[in-house]
Amino acid sequence: MKNILIFLLAIFILSGCGITAPAITSTVIPETPIPTATQQLTSTPATVSELSAYAFPDSIDPSQKYLFYLHGKIIEDQGIPAVSPDYGEYEYEAILKKLASYGFVVISEQRPKNADGMKYAERVVAQVTELLKAGVPAKNITVIGASKGAGIALFISYLLKNEEINFVVMGTCDPDTVKSLKQNNMLLYGNVLAIRDSVDELSGSCQDLFAFSEGKGLARHDEITLHIGTGHGILYKPLDEWILPAVEWAR
Repeated sequence: MKNILIFLLAIFILSGCGITAPAITSTVIPETPIPTATQQLTSTPATVSELSAYAFPDSIDPSQKYLFYLHGKIIEDQGIPAVSPDYGEYEYEAILKKLASYGFVVISEQRPKNADGMKYAERVVAQVTELLKAGVPAKNITVIGASKGAGIALFISYLLKNEEINFVVMGTCDPDTVKSLKQNNMLLYGNVLAIRDSVDELSGSCQDLFAFSEGKGLARHDEITLHIGTGHGILYKPLDEWILPAVEWAR
């Protein structure tokens, strides 16, 4: 990608998945190759072993449905297991197993500490592009992101500019994030479902961002507000309240 304008997400530092009010700035970076799908991020041997079942596949079956899961920042900070004093353990592997139980090829990996959101988005874009080139229909590809992972998913939507790929973003769209995305003309593309808990003070409604993107690449879109009462903590567990809507959206 040549001399593109990169928008860096300076967020995700508080407890839980680690979101603060974001600031997206613009900077021009030198031309660098986008990492290929087979390049591996640095991680501990234990993480490689635990998550090996969810690595990007060596062989791509175009008849399968593929689902990327992008975790919250606490996994970057603590590794596995990760435990928040407010929300308990982030049940990363249980979430992946639950999503895979619905027949998806689930792709997920532990990001390195303080991973650059835009650069990681480029990595996933390269992987999605590899699936598309192998013949996987765009409608059979879904990206689910939680908190910082949701912010990265918004970047992926913008970079891919594909109206058929599915996205589920959870625990994001706080007012400052939406304002920054709009100021940088970062539109959403594809089918986007937003999910949040009604008492989550670290997120907000995506409706303003939806309105900003309508007619410019955004296709099917919806927002679900849950009333579980644990706020950002809903992202930490494979709750049916968000798993089932996400699975239906991906289908």
